[in-house]
Order: sequence, then C-alpha cells, then structure tokens
Amino acid sequence: MTGRLSAEILAAADPVEPITSAGHAQLGLAVLVGIAVIVLLITRWKVHAFLALTIGSLALGAVAAAPLDKVTESFTTGLGDTVAGVGVLIALGAILGKLLADSGGADQIVDTILARAGERSMPWAMALIAGIIGLPLFFEVGIVLLIPVVLLVAKRGHYSLMRIGIPALAGLSVMHGLVPPHPGPLAAIDAVGADLGVTLALGVLVAVPTVVIAGPVFSRYAARWVDVTPPEGLVPERPSETLERRPSFPATVATVLLPVALMLVKALVDIVVDDPEDHVQRVTDVLGSPLIALLAAVVVGMFTLGRAAGFGKDRLAVTVEKSLVPIAGILLIVGAGGGFKQTLIDCGVGQMILELSRDWSVSALLLAWLIAVGIRLATGSATVATISAAGLVGPLAADMSTPQVALLVLAIGAGSLFFSHVNDAGFWLVKEYFGMSVGQTFKTWSVMETIISVVGIGFILLLSLVLP
Repeated sequence: MTGRLSAEILAAADPVEPITSAGHAQLGLAVLVGIAVIVLLITRWKVHAFLALTIGSLALGAVAAAPLDKVTESFTTGLGDTVAGVGVLIALGAILGKLLADSGGADQIVDTILARAGERSMPWAMALIAGIIGLPLFFEVGIVLLIPVVLLVAKRGHYSLMRIGIPALAGLSVMHGLVPPHPGPLAAIDAVGADLGVTLALGVLVAVPTVVIAGPVFSRYAARWVDVTPPEGLVPERPSETLERRPSFPATVATVLLPVALMLVKALVDIVVDDPEDHVQRVTDVLGSPLIALLAAVVVGMFTLGRAAGFGKDRLAVTVEKSLVPIAGILLIVGAGGGFKQTLIDCGVGQMILELSRDWSVSALLLAWLIAVGIRLATGSATVATISAAGLVGPLAADMSTPQVALLVLAIGAGSLFFSHVNDAGFWLVKEYFGMSVGQTFKTWSVMETIISVVGIGFILLLSLVLP
C-alpha cells in the first residue's frame, strides 16, 4: 500500500480496550491539554522534558477522565518498555561515540579527509566528515567535536564560515533525525514496530541527497546572506593532540560503519532469503540485531580505537564510565516519551485518530510529518516531537508493509527537524559557536533545518510510491 488512510487500516488495527469511556471530543481536548502542558512547562517554565512529559501524561489522563491508577500504570509500562527497547542501544552508541572522540579517531577522520580536499570540494568534505562522525555520536556531542574543526579550517584556509559550517551542521542534523542509533529514530522504530535494518537502509538513502541539498548546495546562498568571521577564543586545543598516537583512518571508519554494515546485511538477507528457518538468515538475524551489532562495534572499538591510541585497561574503563553519565537525561526523556505514548494509546487516542481519519485522502506519511512539525515548533525538541508523534500515529502502521512502516518512522523524523528556533537548545549552541546574531541564525541554521525537513519528506513520499 502507499500509506493512504482507508477503512482497511481501521479493520486491520487490533484495538485495545481503552482505560476511559471518553468520547472523541473529550479525547481530542485531552490530547490538546496534555501537549499544551508539556509545551508550556518546557518553554515557559524551563522544566526538564522528563518532568514535563510525566506531568503532561497525567494531565492527559485527567482530562480524559481515566482512573489515576490506570494512567500511572500506562505511563510506567510505556516508560519501562521504551527504556528496555532502546536504552541499551543508546548506552552502547554513547560508549562508541566516546571511544571515537577520546582516542582521536574522530580527528583522524577529519584530518585525513581535509588533507585530500581542495577549495572547491571543502564543503562536500565537511558534509562527509559530519555524516561519518554523526552516525554514532549524539547531535550535541557532534557539534562540540566538529565546530572547533570548522572554525579552525575557516580561519586557516580563509574560507567562508557559512560555506563549510552549514554542510557540517546538515550532516549532523540529518543523521540525528533520520538514522538510528540516534534516540529519536530508535524510539519511533520501537513505537511503531518498524524493522531497524530496513529503516536504517532507507534512512541512509534519504539522508544522502538531503544532506547534499541542505548542506553544500544551500551553503552557497547562506554564505551570501551571512558573512561572519570565526569568533576569537573559540578554537580550543584539540584533545587528541596530547595523545602519543591515534587510530588509523581505515580502522576508525571500519569501526564506525561496522554496526551499520551488520544491520544492513541482516535487512538484505531477510529480503532475499525470507526463510526464518534458513541457517544463514538465522545467523545474520543475530549478528544484525541492533544490540549485537552495536555491542560488536564497542568491543571492536576498544581495540581498534582505544588500544590503538595507547589506552590501558584503566583508561578504557574511565572512558566507558564517562560516556554513560551524559545520557542519563536522554534516557529519562526517551522513557517518559514512551510513557506519554502509552498513555495516548491506552486512553484510545490512536484508535480515535484511525476512526476520524479513515475517510481522509491524505497520506499517512504526510499526516505523521505534520504532527511532528507541530510538536517540534511548540517544544523545540526533536526527540520529544519524534516520540510524541510516533505515539499518535503508531496505529496507522497496522496495515502497512515493512518498507512503508520504515518510511513512517522517517516521516516523523523529518518533521521533528522542521525550523529550529529560539526554544531549541541547538539554535543557541550554533549561534554562540558561530558568533552570529539571532537574525543571522534564523537565516542560516533555521532555514537549513527547514530545508532538511521539507526535502526529507519529499524524498520519503517519492519512495512511498515505488516501494510495496
């Protein structure tokens, strides 16, 4: 099917007895109140997203007239299921990213590619660097790691800061929104029951042209609109310069791409063989499972990255320990988002959306994108937008094929990146690092995020027409 909403979707869905008898009007009001509470707490009162999502879930249940004990049970069940589904993967991704940064592997990738890049190819090189490094790293970590490199290259090579900075930001942002193992895509995959390998393959397929358009191509115009020089004092010493040696470029790239390769092989074998009893498929199903693929990359990385940089057992232990501390907040937000999603489902909101939209002539993919856009604009958080939208449109995946469900995840991810503005921490991070005014940040960063979102959903809709 092409994602078109129909009575068949409603018939295929397996509705669960809701915890409230509220009608559609009351449920609709409950959703609006729940989301409004989350938005106000995050934006106006600066409450942590974990607390905001928790309180918003309770407000949703209260307005829907659901018993409080049932609401808390739904929330805790959703939180536990989500953390169980994606928590370990986020932790493994954080460890791999920390190994990459501390060992100097990230700098090795940067230096090797930049050494081979000329003036005309520099924007493309920055996009490639960001894309490779952005696979295992969280967006904020990627920015902190890459921006000093961008500033250094711009200053020493007399390049326009926007010409090479925008491609780097585009590469990081697209990976963050569309490609697992980032928290948002992982949570959406878990919420709608998508196949991770297929989603990863299609995510990369959409990501490449999206990065090209929003990065090197758009940076030409951004450089004309905004001309800023690298801020003085914001180019710190690169930590890897204190290392005696660094991992080799081939070993570093191979380690970063190992989990991607394992998951893609699993997806391809599942499509070609399509026999759960086949020995080869059973082996690739195990090796290509997200847990084993990321665990394998971490174990391999301890040798190809850590040992290669001269890390002993104690230094490796410290690196792993430090990598887990910053993700506590992320895990709680993702978990609370899962709790909010489960509260929506158990109150009957998903079934309500199916019943109300069964006669609409609008693509389910477009509907998912629009919902994510609305929540992104309101909260400023791509992760909150992804998780909340996935909870609302999850039932639409009931009658979709495996590729279409993967595209549903990508549509949500694309919507979650739309027009970053003043309620997004990334907006201010980019503004300060690049030394721009608020207006200049809108003209560059915010426009770039919007291009990513719009171009992304465009390619996703095109793929939905050709995939079964």
